[in-house]
Amino acid sequence: MKRTELLSRLDNADKVWDVVVIGGGATGLGCAVDAASRGYNVALFEREDFAKCTSSRSTKLVHGGVRYLQKLEVDLVREALHERGLMKQNAPHLVKDQAFVISNYSHWDNFLYFCGLLFYDILSFGFGYGRSRFISAKKVLEYLPTSAVKGLKGGVVYHDGQFDDSRMAVNLAQTAVEQGAVVANYTAVEEVLHDNEGKACGVVVRDLQSGKEYTVKAKAVINAAGIFVDEVMQMDEPNMPKMVVPSQGVHLVLDMKFLQSDYAIMVPKTSDGRVLFAVPWHDKVVVGTTDIQRPTAESEPKPLDEEIDFILGTAGLYMNPAPTRKDIVSVFAGQRPLAAPKKEGKSSKEVSRSHKIIVSDHDLITITGGKWTSYRRMAEDTIDKAIEMGKIEKRKCATRKLKVHGWRPNPNLADHMYVYGSDEPAIRAMIKENPALGELISDKYGYTLAEVIWAIRKEMAQTVEDVLARRVRLLFVDAREAQKAARKVAEVMAEEMGKGKEWIDAQVESFTRVSNNYIVC
Repeated sequence: MKRTELLSRLDNADKVWDVVVIGGGATGLGCAVDAASRGYNVALFEREDFAKCTSSRSTKLVHGGVRYLQKLEVDLVREALHERGLMKQNAPHLVKDQAFVISNYSHWDNFLYFCGLLFYDILSFGFGYGRSRFISAKKVLEYLPTSAVKGLKGGVVYHDGQFDDSRMAVNLAQTAVEQGAVVANYTAVEEVLHDNEGKACGVVVRDLQSGKEYTVKAKAVINAAGIFVDEVMQMDEPNMPKMVVPSQGVHLVLDMKFLQSDYAIMVPKTSDGRVLFAVPWHDKVVVGTTDIQRPTAESEPKPLDEEIDFILGTAGLYMNPAPTRKDIVSVFAGQRPLAAPKKEGKSSKEVSRSHKIIVSDHDLITITGGKWTSYRRMAEDTIDKAIEMGKIEKRKCATRKLKVHGWRPNPNLADHMYVYGSDEPAIRAMIKENPALGELISDKYGYTLAEVIWAIRKEMAQTVEDVLARRVRLLFVDAREAQKAARKVAEVMAEEMGKGKEWIDAQVESFTRVSNNYIVC
């Protein structure tokens, strides 16, 4: 996946692409894969890195949404459960079964959650990951040794999926390219073009690496810019009111000693009505999340002290010993693009989580809302909308059974390399050919220099942050250790990319500034 080679396909300014997608998160990449796999000519532009914002900062779950079932949003849950099954089918190297335990401290909760989760299983319609079951208090303590014992009356086990979000995004970008699409990170859309009738007919895009500008004509223009969809909509219609409210979610990453189990914790109702998860992920525990409306969209949002304290306080009720601020090895914040509330003061818990497709008067197609689990369905609906509008000829969706790049059944989860799927042997072959590439970038973790080289050559990584945050995930696993590794990674990248000491110093400085947001002092 050579970025320069892909961008060279944009040099023909007279070419009219079938579909241009703005945004390289889950939704945009899904749209590119869907459209390209139907045989359309597709170009996707992301002004930062793939999954830089919301799509790399999820709870790492592929789920139907147990909390939506509490609100009786049955259709939303049914759709997500179906898509959950397709994600595991199409990307088994990244999506795996995850068993959850709900610890109950009243007999009524045992009955209530067991019945609710049986219904959850029924809604999965053959795409289930495992059956829900009631367990005794003794079993809860066996499955979750760190559980609070006092008043424990039993629990319920249920199953959902767990995955690596930004690895999925990278693999979707590779899948889109394999299907014939042009996808490029660090390409900023600066203008939405309009034809003589005022309809959206393309974009002006700038390569932020070279400064080169491209005019890209298109039959259909899709705005999948996540929390920044309003910016694109205002390029199309300057007076367009805001359609999205950012809702911030924070996650803490802790050592596995606070879970000591392959089972995850699900707290169905916290003190303020939210849901809390503690999920094993890359030999750590991801705990979250919060749900707070923010005034403006940010690509690097900062966790608020109140969010960190809320998560620690709630987790402490279900973990023994209770985690403290000094136990946090990484903290990350992301912002979800939720449909704007109809009236001021509406909490983000009440704002719609379902996806929405908005067509402007100028035929710009905007897709917003939803979640990672439903990315494929969102993309299908969006491309179908372009067909319905007569922008592109009718062709059948092909993604229900389309294998995502790296597809590999039954991965060895004991080795972090499983996330590379079918690419893993090629990376190991690099080390065999040049043993120096087997050197670790951190003494505490198994990531190698070969993975840094692979990220540059095959996964379009351009910066140290791209590598440490979204290719090998060290920033999310251990932020301080990622800072220690930054210079070594920058030096390897500089040699591979033909950069000098000035570039190395700038990269280390930039990464340190960003990664400070992931460290709790």
